[in-house]
Amino acid sequence: MYIVISGGGKIGSYLATVLLRSGNEVAVIEEKLATADRLSVELEGSYLVIHGDGCDSRYQEDAGIRQADVFVATTGQDDNNLVSCEIAQRVFNVPRCIARVNNPKNLRIFREVGIECVSSTTLIANLVEEEALLGSVSVVSSLTHGNVALTEVVVPRMRHHSNEAGIVLDSIPMPEGSLIAAVATKDDVEVASEDLVLYPGDKAIVVADNDVLDDVRAMFRGL
Repeated sequence: MYIVISGGGKIGSYLATVLLRSGNEVAVIEEKLATADRLSVELEGSYLVIHGDGCDSRYQEDAGIRQADVFVATTGQDDNNLVSCEIAQRVFNVPRCIARVNNPKNLRIFREVGIECVSSTTLIANLVEEEALLGSVSVVSSLTHGNVALTEVVVPRMRHHSNEAGIVLDSIPMPEGSLIAAVATKDDVEVASEDLVLYPGDKAIVVADNDVLDDVRAMFRGL
């Protein structure tokens, strides 16, 4: 996967290190020259460090945002994180944007514009490592002695379907050995039906054989 991170502080540098160790490609946009210089020396793997403002589309483009699978904003300023995610999401159509929210009161604003957000700085690393790294699939529990997994799949912003109109569940090409059992929105949870419409940010509750989880991940990323 290719991940662009805005902010190279403690959270951003940790995320970059974790993702690089897992074999991903990472670009970090950092406004402070000293921090950018330090990261360019300390990081190991396939990475790029850009000295610039993550809220500026020019620097996002320099970081290869058009090829990004995930954009993560980790700065200590909520307004900067919101703006940078909006640019990545609306200008460059990045499938998934995640923001660190420092003031919990701002969570509602991020959610209303379809940006995944975490208010606790101690949780954002786990969110990226466990969900973004796995392509929005996080294992909730294992069933039948571990052969079948119950998972939550966050519907990303779609490249081949209308994000405003959504996608009808019956038209989603689920891999053999998997099915959508329910859909959770910010307001409710519904048992899956053929005419149910999914939108970016919804969570599909999927039951799948463990060996097809990668196929489930690839399918949702390709919507």
